[in-house]
Amino acid sequence: MTRLMRTAAAAALALCAAFAAPGTALASPPAPSPAASATAASERAQLPRPTGPYGIGRTTLHLTDDSRKDPWVPQAGGREVMVDVFYPAVRGTGSPAPYATTEEMRVLLAARQLEGVPPEAMAGTRTDVRTGARPDGGRHPLVVLSPGFGVPRYTLTSLAEDLTSRGYVVASVDHAYEAYGVAFPGRGVLTCVACETAKTPEDFHNVVTGRAKDVSFVLDRLTGPRAARPFARMIDKRRIGMAGHSIGGAGAAATMAADGRVRAGVNMDGAFQGAIPAEGLGGRPFMMLGTNDEWHRPGGKDTSWDEAWPRLGGGKRWLTVDRADHFTFTDSPVFAEQIFPPTVPRPALSAARSVAVTRAYTAAFFDRHLRHLPQPLLDGPSPANPEVHFNNPTGNPAGNPTGNPAGNPLNTP
Repeated sequence: MTRLMRTAAAAALALCAAFAAPGTALASPPAPSPAASATAASERAQLPRPTGPYGIGRTTLHLTDDSRKDPWVPQAGGREVMVDVFYPAVRGTGSPAPYATTEEMRVLLAARQLEGVPPEAMAGTRTDVRTGARPDGGRHPLVVLSPGFGVPRYTLTSLAEDLTSRGYVVASVDHAYEAYGVAFPGRGVLTCVACETAKTPEDFHNVVTGRAKDVSFVLDRLTGPRAARPFARMIDKRRIGMAGHSIGGAGAAATMAADGRVRAGVNMDGAFQGAIPAEGLGGRPFMMLGTNDEWHRPGGKDTSWDEAWPRLGGGKRWLTVDRADHFTFTDSPVFAEQIFPPTVPRPALSAARSVAVTRAYTAAFFDRHLRHLPQPLLDGPSPANPEVHFNNPTGNPAGNPTGNPAGNPLNTP
């Protein structure tokens, strides 16, 4: 049974799953004391500042694909998605944007039996995102983000912010009935029907192929003939990438297999769920970024990574991160340190390093393959990032930083 199926069976892949050891079912932490709750209510978490020069605007789209029924609740009608579109903006314009609504957070925390944590403290997390911000001129590459199973799109906000600040348009997608704590217009905050329904490998394969269809629909609406304005003018549709966490990472691979518009992809610690066909992804670059433990090192328990590796083409990378857990690549470590009481265990890798590593390597990968910019960070170990290991299951020493040895697919540009 894969890590995803183990945690999904525990109905705990909402926000706070970061506090469990990788691959284990999650026990509910002790309820915080009244004093701890009061402290959390009076304080707000703050995501690390983005590193790029652009301001960050955000608008939210509710899109319905009437050509498909919802796979989890067919009587609901067409397949619905919520999309946060982050775009490079003129600094100082617009108004501060909320991280999430209080009601979304209330539902999410209740699903994790964390009602003692004030939802206002979570919803009020400080970001650098602004609504109504004036778009910066020019055309930009697009990166689609897909969250893990049961997890809302806003848990990838720190990555979305940073990519946008570097000059990307970012579309972060929520898929109806696949997460706790997501509001849909006219429907309220939906429950995670898929979390209760998906049990078998076939079910999870259907999740990732369904997400591929969702993303292709989103790309049509952002870049096609009927594109939502003003995004058709802002997005360079020749430069599209996708990254996802957990099953969202498998969704990135499935989308690339089905849709040639996506030129590069990143899987952050997700089992592939059969997303990569035997013929691969047409030579398009793909990066696997995961935990440096028994799960995602070469020969690990998640055998899908070893199976995927020889099917991937040029520009592939297999990176693992010391002291990381499954949710290192999301905003969860920030909340672990800043919002939750001391009784809740902290991840081994600090929030600052978790965010910095995720941002740096994801941005470098897309900068190289969508912008064709030199990125030495991808060539081997970096003294600035000692946690990151370069894995090469073909025989050359793991982490070999020198050049591009002949026959070493890890270092293929």
